[in-house]
Amino acid sequence: MKNKNHLICFLPLACLLFAVGCNNQSETSPVSVNTNSTHVISLITKLTNTVYWQAVFAGAKEAGKDYGYDITWGGSDRETNCTPQIELVNQAIAAKVSGVLLSPVDRTGLVDSVNKLADMNIPCVIIDSGLDAVRFLSIASTDNYEGGAMAARCLGNAMGGKGKVLVVRHISGSHAAAKRVSGFVATLAAEFPGITIVESESGQDRSEIARQVTEGMLQRHPDAQGLFACNVDVSVGALEALQEMGRTDVKMVAFDPAKSLIDGLKSGQVVAMIVQDPYKMGYDGVQVLALHCKGQSSPRVIDTGVEAVTMKNITDPAIMRLLGEQQ
Repeated sequence: MKNKNHLICFLPLACLLFAVGCNNQSETSPVSVNTNSTHVISLITKLTNTVYWQAVFAGAKEAGKDYGYDITWGGSDRETNCTPQIELVNQAIAAKVSGVLLSPVDRTGLVDSVNKLADMNIPCVIIDSGLDAVRFLSIASTDNYEGGAMAARCLGNAMGGKGKVLVVRHISGSHAAAKRVSGFVATLAAEFPGITIVESESGQDRSEIARQVTEGMLQRHPDAQGLFACNVDVSVGALEALQEMGRTDVKMVAFDPAKSLIDGLKSGQVVAMIVQDPYKMGYDGVQVLALHCKGQSSPRVIDTGVEAVTMKNITDPAIMRLLGEQQ
């Protein structure tokens, strides 16, 4: 890779060189916190510069403290770029880390890397978004299909069960986003036959692209009354388009929180936000790796939860925790 600045690591790679593999302790209880631990788990995420991924790191770091592991963190520069993640996996292998916690930017682009980890006997856990591979321990993720179904019910009820809807999709390689759209489409068809999806288009991984895409769809379908955006970037861009065009009549459901989306919820433009629990993803992923190193198994699929945030529950403590500092 030509640009090393794409790799954002919070601990020097040199520190990893002291890492040791999984120990062979026979006891089954979690190890206590050990600030002098030489055990290292590498967290590799899609990005590192958003609140969402910072929450994943916070959860991973807390589990690291609880189970006696140091956590290194790196990620890609864009959710369309596999190269930084591939290089980070190679660095983890060279450093002989105890395990890798990976959120793949693409469902196929990291398959060879995960297989390589398995060949080197380095355990891997997938978080957040699925991968077309089988040689990993567990996947800790939102039930994204159910998240899409929640979005459909929120929007369908807000629209009174009838009208025309636009869908702003995410990048095509995202397994999570595809599941959200599938759940949304299937639930609308089954439970709200009076609602029609008139157009669906990708906003890629940039809010400005999503804004332009949304403006175009609104111009082609001026009678649209509802909109679903399936991740935070496209949600922010779609909301900007609605606001710039003065389309306060269009009811919107967003996926994942951002300050502007919370403001939109309070103003009534956004009727609901579907939110995940990234902290739990990070914690549960490290926990699976730590228990595996102690000879304990974990479920293959770990559902980390999904909630619909509305004005009715936005002040609930559990919801406020999921929204975090973006409130």
